[in-house]
Amino acid sequence: MRTPDQAGDEERQGWRRAFWRQNFAGDQVSLFAGPASVAGLAAGSLVSGHPGVAALAVTVGGVGLLDDLAGSADSRGLRGHLQALAHGQVTTGGIKVIGLSAAAAALAGSRRRRSTTATALDSAMDTALVAGTANLVNLFDLRPGRATKAVVLMTGLMSPAALPATAGPVLGALTGTGPADLGGRSMLGDCGANAAGAVLAAGFTAAAPRPARLVALAGVTALTLVSEKVSFSRVIDRTPWLRRFDRWGRRPGG
Repeated sequence: MRTPDQAGDEERQGWRRAFWRQNFAGDQVSLFAGPASVAGLAAGSLVSGHPGVAALAVTVGGVGLLDDLAGSADSRGLRGHLQALAHGQVTTGGIKVIGLSAAAAALAGSRRRRSTTATALDSAMDTALVAGTANLVNLFDLRPGRATKAVVLMTGLMSPAALPATAGPVLGALTGTGPADLGGRSMLGDCGANAAGAVLAAGFTAAAPRPARLVALAGVTALTLVSEKVSFSRVIDRTPWLRRFDRWGRRPGG
C-alpha cells in the first residue's frame, strides 16, 4: 500500500513528465520555455504600461498550455479543431481557439471604446489579425528555434514605429528562452508560440493604419490556408537559403 509521501512523489513526477515531449529527432525536450516566455511577455507589457496586452499574453498562454499538457492528436490544425467544434466535440484545441479569439476580441473591443475613429470593422479585423498571427507563429514551432526566428522576422517586417508597446517585451522574452529553444533543450509549445504571436500582433494593430493591417491580415490568412495543404518543414528543407537560416544557431544534428 502506498504511503501519502509515495503518492505525493508519484503525482509530482507525473506533472514533471507532462512538461516533457519527444521532438522530431526523438530527443526529450521540455515545455518550460512556454510559461517562461509568457511570464516575460506579461511582465514586459506591464512595465511598458499596457495591462491589456499583459492580460492577452496570460490568457492566450494559459489556453495554449492547456492544449500542450492535455491535448489530443485526434484533431490537428485549425481546420481540425473547428471541425471538431462543428460536430459538438469540445477538444483542448477547440478551447484554445475560443479562448484565443475571445482574448483578442476583448482587447480590440477595449481599444474601440477608447477611440473616436475605430469601427466595428476595425475591431473584427484586429481580432482576426491577433488570433491569426498567434496561430501562425505556432505553426512554425516544429524545429528548434524556428518559431523564435519567425517572430523576429515578423518584428522586422512590421514598422518599428508601430510596435512600441510590444517589440521590447516580445524580443526580450524570446531572448531569454532562445538559447534553450535553439539548443533543442526546450520548446515554446502552444503556450509560448501563441502568446508571442498574439502580443506581437497586438502592438501592430494598436498603431498601424488600416491599409497596413489589411495587408498583414491577408498575408497571415494566406499562409494559414497554405499550411493546411503544404508542409512548411518540407518547403524549408527544399529551399537552400531557408534551410540554412532555419538551421542557423542549432546544435549539430538539431
